[in-house]
Amino acid sequence: MDAAIIGELYRRESGAIVARMIRVLGGDFSLAEEVVQEAFEAALAEWPASSAPRNERAWLYATARHKAIDKLRRRTRFETPLDEGTELAALAVDANDEPASSGDDDLLRLIFTCCHPALALDAQVALTLRTLCGLTTDEIARAFLVEPKTMAQRLVRAQNKIRIAKIPYVVPERAELDERLDAVLGVVYLVFNEGYAATAGDALVRHELCREAIRIGRLVERLMPERAEPVALLALMLLHDARRDTRIDGAGELVLLEEQDRSRWDRAEIAEGLERVERALRLGGPTPYAIQAAIAALHARATRAEDTDWRQIALLYAELVRLAPTPVVRLNRAVAVAMHEGAERGLELLRELEDEPDLRAHHLFFAARADLARRLGHTAAARDDYARALELCRAGPERRYLERRLEQVSAG
Repeated sequence: MDAAIIGELYRRESGAIVARMIRVLGGDFSLAEEVVQEAFEAALAEWPASSAPRNERAWLYATARHKAIDKLRRRTRFETPLDEGTELAALAVDANDEPASSGDDDLLRLIFTCCHPALALDAQVALTLRTLCGLTTDEIARAFLVEPKTMAQRLVRAQNKIRIAKIPYVVPERAELDERLDAVLGVVYLVFNEGYAATAGDALVRHELCREAIRIGRLVERLMPERAEPVALLALMLLHDARRDTRIDGAGELVLLEEQDRSRWDRAEIAEGLERVERALRLGGPTPYAIQAAIAALHARATRAEDTDWRQIALLYAELVRLAPTPVVRLNRAVAVAMHEGAERGLELLRELEDEPDLRAHHLFFAARADLARRLGHTAAARDDYARALELCRAGPERRYLERRLEQVSAG
């Protein structure tokens, strides 16, 4: 079977299989990942192009399970036994338990384990990307702007902490859910954002990550249907995802929001997202995710770019700044105000952010400032900021867009 097809299958199925293996192995992340990786390698070697097994997930799970049994038996024979006897017994019992079609329970256990408050946020996100979404260590390292070796060490430390601290591989009891929910939703949204606007590489949109984040979002929403924030986050992701196919053109080049073909937006996703925005606002009022979803809803409702209600969007961003005054939120508000009140007012707000360390290292700050300067005819300032944005940007389509803008202002 073609390696690309196996790679796509890995993206789609590895999270559920790893989650299942972690459960039957009593929380051994390292061994679960190792045997699942070997199972996919076996598939690549053994599946002829024309006769893959009818139930691919079941074959992969069974292969991973047999490899785990072999490794545990070798450990028991040649190394110091730990709980291998218990793990072997669990694997033997699990042989008669056909993997569920969705694996939702195991995925929920895994997401709440990866997002345990005992782990640092960057470790939570990295573990989620690795175990649930199947990203390689190199890919996660690029997203975090660190060396692959550093990320590999970080992942090992996080897995060891789970093992040593005996962090339970369970969905928390209702009393614990509230304190864990923010971390889970934050990680899910970070996964979605890495898919919707990849931080590096030639693919601006990584559909498999968007799909995975939305799938996990649905699981969390079903777990806590009375809570506003899971509903709001799912609405936000659906409304953004509805535009994904129009964000790049046939040549793989970036298409700005105002230039997208809105007839190609996914109306079913928009309808589902709009319904959830209203439900989230009824349940919890203007929470941060609900406000962001309401902003996305205003974009989705505009049939033409010039119909966008920028006044209302600017007001919503002002409320979001009140609740979550992060530099990125303030940057987005400045852009919205510029669209409503004019480029000069937007630049005034951006000047207030010039000393923010997070934004000084963020290409979008300089790209936004360059765009407003260009609109005002401040060619030299625009050229300098486009050049700086280009230095900081690592995603291919965005880099090419910035290069084109830089050429335009330099020529003019």
